[in-house]
Amino acid sequence: MSAPRDAGLLAVARVRAVRESDSRVGLRQALAELGAAQRRVDELRRRMEVADAFGTGSAAEFLALRVSLSLLGEVLVAAEQQYEGTRTISDAALVRWQSDKARLGAIELLLERRVAERRTDRERADARELDDLAAQRWLRARTAGAA
Repeated sequence: MSAPRDAGLLAVARVRAVRESDSRVGLRQALAELGAAQRRVDELRRRMEVADAFGTGSAAEFLALRVSLSLLGEVLVAAEQQYEGTRTISDAALVRWQSDKARLGAIELLLERRVAERRTDRERADARELDDLAAQRWLRARTAGAA
């Protein structure tokens, strides 16, 4: 129940709602990518721990294990860097969503206040009208009783 004077504010609310929705979708995507990056890092760490055990074997096998561990370590470092970058992006997405949500909330609150003000004004007008009707009725009853 909004007045035509709220048309501009309603348009702003629609735009802000779209922005909040878009930033929420972006946050979800960023968090999904963060989770995937974390799982990748965890998996690589697990593989490092498992591959680090060398029991017996030849020197060539030992050197091959060390080379593969070195490469796996480099992959792990790259995955950790990617995770940190993804975390930075998800943090920024969270801040953006919170900002968009707060802006939308402010507009919605303003609209609610305007509706409440109009409701209060309407109730006051109704009360005035009822008071006038009661006064007219009292006056009629009084003039009818005096006559």
